[in-house]
Amino acid sequence: MIPKKTEEAAREKGIPTAFFVLVRKEFTDYIRSWRIIILLAIILLACFGSLYTAMTTISEAIDNSEAEELGNNLYLFLQLFTVSDGTLPSFITFVGFLGPLFGIALGFDAINSERNRGTLSRLMSQPIPRDDVINAKFVASLLLNVVLFFSLGFIVMGLGILLLGIPPTVEEFLRIFYFLIVCIVYIAFWLNLGVLFSVVFKNAATSALSSIAIWLFFQIFYGMIIQLLSRPILNPETITDISDAISRQGVVINLMRLSPSYLFEESTTILLSPSTRSLGPLTVEQATGAVAGPLPLSQSLLLIWPQLTGLIAATLVCFAIAYIIFMRQEIRSN
Repeated sequence: MIPKKTEEAAREKGIPTAFFVLVRKEFTDYIRSWRIIILLAIILLACFGSLYTAMTTISEAIDNSEAEELGNNLYLFLQLFTVSDGTLPSFITFVGFLGPLFGIALGFDAINSERNRGTLSRLMSQPIPRDDVINAKFVASLLLNVVLFFSLGFIVMGLGILLLGIPPTVEEFLRIFYFLIVCIVYIAFWLNLGVLFSVVFKNAATSALSSIAIWLFFQIFYGMIIQLLSRPILNPETITDISDAISRQGVVINLMRLSPSYLFEESTTILLSPSTRSLGPLTVEQATGAVAGPLPLSQSLLLIWPQLTGLIAATLVCFAIAYIIFMRQEIRSN
């Protein structure tokens, strides 16, 4: 392990420490990896296709004298991320589907590939702290996510300015900015899940299949299971009054919120659809006196704060478990 005085002296002289060297090396390896290049190409094509369909829908609406209705919405730029003509899903749908696959692809062989090649034991023989290895892999992957999705978001806004002829408002820009942050946090969860399985399993194929199995479970099957469980809960014959119906509906929604995909869906819906004012059922008393119109940004952020906190907590838990297991593992040379 490198002494702290040595690291401090290296920083003072401007010499990069082992951690930053590892981050740069991992980031470079990701960029040069054909697996990541292919996934990046698929994500770019899908997002540009969804942008084209959104622009087509908005242009047709304007040509059909629906510009006044779009103008009253005041959120044209947000529609670039949510609107679709039916031929291709929207931008947000593609991100919710392909984003987890991108995170899993970054993390499923982060550790076990190094162990199988024998490079991990050689790396540990160097004066490098063990935790710098797993930390550097996570930081490099997260940095790639940040670069990718902020680039995509700004490209969409730039093309929107060229095609629509108007710039986004400050609130639209901030909503898109926070939407990109939610995307990064969501993908970071799947990244850390892949890293966790790469630490637990020695075979990269096993870790990849385990990560994809969990993704498919939450993406497809979890909602079906909750729908089956909700039938007796929401049975009209057993509901006594409105408050009982709302409380039961709240139970079902809370069960759905155990899925990271559902948390992502709720967060992005509130950010990109300001007209959505609630994530659950409201009583007449709660709706009475409410001002009609879209929610301001501050209220939307307060509304999604529990969802964002849940995603961050799940991400940190996955990374903490992977970190503890990796630090306790015995690393032998092949």
